[in-house]
Amino acid sequence: MDKLEPKSLTKLIYEVNLAIRWGDMDAFAHVNNATYFRYFEEARVQWLASLGYNIDEDETGPVIINANATFLKPIIYPADLTVQLYANPPGNSSMVITQHIVSSSKPETLFTEGSVKIVWVNQATGKSVPLPDKIRELLLG
Repeated sequence: MDKLEPKSLTKLIYEVNLAIRWGDMDAFAHVNNATYFRYFEEARVQWLASLGYNIDEDETGPVIINANATFLKPIIYPADLTVQLYANPPGNSSMVITQHIVSSSKPETLFTEGSVKIVWVNQATGKSVPLPDKIRELLLG
């Protein structure tokens, strides 16, 4: 599968463009598989910041409990990427975000897809709390 299938996706909630760095490559001359998770992370952090969340200052925030990726096509330097985040219906205190990494110049080229399950927690107690209304509305919207 190297083509996006829009019917299988939920609502696009955020995307960010990233240029890969030479140092992202590994001995097999393509982006190292662990680096894909950094790209996903960067998109999620930017998305939350765009919503006004500051993990260092807020009393509650996101904790990842599961992350996965399916590597469909290798990324070779140089390349410009777009990381896309898609909404899924939220739970009470959790959400699943579907993530895609595509070519910025050919968005129909899907390099990898994955998802992350995030639980919103009280930073002091580590216990789950309801998702903020702003996030819930965006995911349901």
